[in-house]
Amino acid sequence: MEEQANSGNPGTVRRSARERAYEWIGEAILSGRYAEGQFLDEVALAGEVGTSRTPVREALHRLQAESFVELVPRRGAQVRVVTSTEMKEIYQARFVIESHAATEICRHRRGAPADARGLIEAMEAAGRERDWNTMARLDQAFHGSIVRHRGNAVLAEMYEAMRPRQVRLSVRTITEAPERLDTIEREHRMIADRLAEHDGEAAVAVLATHLREVPEVVRAFPG
Repeated sequence: MEEQANSGNPGTVRRSARERAYEWIGEAILSGRYAEGQFLDEVALAGEVGTSRTPVREALHRLQAESFVELVPRRGAQVRVVTSTEMKEIYQARFVIESHAATEICRHRRGAPADARGLIEAMEAAGRERDWNTMARLDQAFHGSIVRHRGNAVLAEMYEAMRPRQVRLSVRTITEAPERLDTIEREHRMIADRLAEHDGEAAVAVLATHLREVPEVVRAFPG
């Protein structure tokens, strides 16, 4: 069996199984295989992942910490429902951190992050394929790169803590409004251009537009 072939160390085997379970369940939630509000069966999940129930249970605890699921007493894990209020609060928090990062990057004339253009191109390729999961992860990587480029490790850690929720929200919003893809891609390039030009005020203005509330998207989320 694969788990036995990986290592003779039981701890190593269990970590590997837990990681596989975490990645498989998280991907299934992101892709919409499991709908918001749906309860997950540990036995069925173990069969899908090819592990025992213990790694699945450990993965669900990790996913709870990342706001993917809620563990309901005597009922098990339920896919967490993302509300319009949470969506607004995530965007507000992102704007506070990202606008500060952009302002300081431009003030110190650091330019755009070295990987910004490559991430934008990869995002656009994923968008052409309608691979929303990959695009969402690259989107978070692009914005996270800007925050890290600021050079404040504590701020970067705070931003990284939002990553799972940010990725899930990005998948949901682009799925609800794929017609916004061209606008999103254009704004990403504008952000990188303004950073390269050391124009902090303009960069923040683009971020404000990029992270604004879109009424038709907000209406798609429960209150």
